[in-house]
Amino acid sequence: MGKESKRPVLGAASTGCLLIAVSLCIALLVLKDEPFLSWRNQIPNWRGNGDAGELGEVTGERDALKDLLRRLVRGEERNQLQVEGFTCHFDLHTEMCLSAKPVRISNGGLTVHVRSDGSQFRRLVRPYARREDRGAMKLVTQVQILHRDAANLPACNFMHSTPAVIFSTGITGNTFHEFSEIIIPLFLTCQNFRSQLKFVATDYNQRWIQKYSSILNRLSDYEALNLADGSVHCFPGVVVGLRYHGNLALNTSDVAGGHSMREFRQFLRESYNLKTKNVHEITKLRKPVLILISRSNSRKFLNEDAIMELAQELGFQVVMAGPSTISNLEQFAKMVGSCSVLIGVHGAGLANEIFLPDGAVVVQVVLLGLEWASTNYFEIPATTMDLQYLEYKIEPQESSLAEEYGLDHPVIVDPLSVFAKGYPAVRAVYVDGQNVTINLDRFKGTLVEAMRRVGHSTT
Repeated sequence: MGKESKRPVLGAASTGCLLIAVSLCIALLVLKDEPFLSWRNQIPNWRGNGDAGELGEVTGERDALKDLLRRLVRGEERNQLQVEGFTCHFDLHTEMCLSAKPVRISNGGLTVHVRSDGSQFRRLVRPYARREDRGAMKLVTQVQILHRDAANLPACNFMHSTPAVIFSTGITGNTFHEFSEIIIPLFLTCQNFRSQLKFVATDYNQRWIQKYSSILNRLSDYEALNLADGSVHCFPGVVVGLRYHGNLALNTSDVAGGHSMREFRQFLRESYNLKTKNVHEITKLRKPVLILISRSNSRKFLNEDAIMELAQELGFQVVMAGPSTISNLEQFAKMVGSCSVLIGVHGAGLANEIFLPDGAVVVQVVLLGLEWASTNYFEIPATTMDLQYLEYKIEPQESSLAEEYGLDHPVIVDPLSVFAKGYPAVRAVYVDGQNVTINLDRFKGTLVEAMRRVGHSTT
């Protein structure tokens, strides 16, 4: 299948009796380097007289697309896709529908038309991997999939020779969630297409598209489409929604041809041109670099200058990374990709552990009440990333909650009583209402162990 030029899609064809002819002319201009055959046969009522060789080529292309889509499902869903050319998968986290049949996408990417010679019906899908969170999913606009007869399909304004992948960028701003619920699912869903697909982003967020442009450009040879001009775009197939395996997780056994965390981390190195694969490639002739994540709101280090001074005394070159540094993902990925140790309080910034070289050390400071989240969100993923994990679990005296409530308060001695009140209460106390003053004498041992693990001795 040939490649199209990277370019935004603009405008729409004229209406009236010349609509189809004008649409075909526009398609020829947009796809001037595409074989006529590759998109001609996607028009259901095409009446050209292709020979047997051409028809065989088209059948082969469609079979190849179906094979790629089949890798995303299993069991009865895979059989349904093979027989009917369409299927949907729903689980706790994911809503996803696949069509190996030509589709027409309109209404800014929110309506997908699929030709049906049988019953006509509608499906609704929210293309975001967080289905269990009803509150969050309210921010994700539904995509409707209409199965209709040929007479009720809208005319095509633009033809595309590669399948579309529709996903939402509606819930953004948190690196942990962006990687867990969009970036890794995009990789799981799209990597087997070898860049021959087009992204259609709903709830379109240009800043998010720009932030992750290096990843999107690696997954697709084409610019992400923002179909906000009311035109109709036609594709040989579509994926609506994304696969999801867990928090910062990839499970190779979930579907055929699955991908591992090692593959994903190599993909990130290639996307961001990260030169260091293993921490032992970093020369021992210079001090190991330690990045300390500095937070500006809750869960702050109240004595971070003293922490930095201690680390420097032990022989680390310390880099303080605040919100402005972390927000520039292109630069921060390179910083993390060339450092030896990453330290942070439980929070979204630790998701950047995913850029660390193999064998590097991630140190998570575990605050009161956040033990479960710390284990499941960052410790377990770190072990799948070929990283060395250390944690520093604070004592009650180190938490700002001790001064606020007293050491004998249930917030300190009986966190389960707070958890019994529900997540809003937990968040208010332990997530949004807690900072930490590190006991430097206790923390020194953690830093010494981190230094040892990256092959250095303390000074």
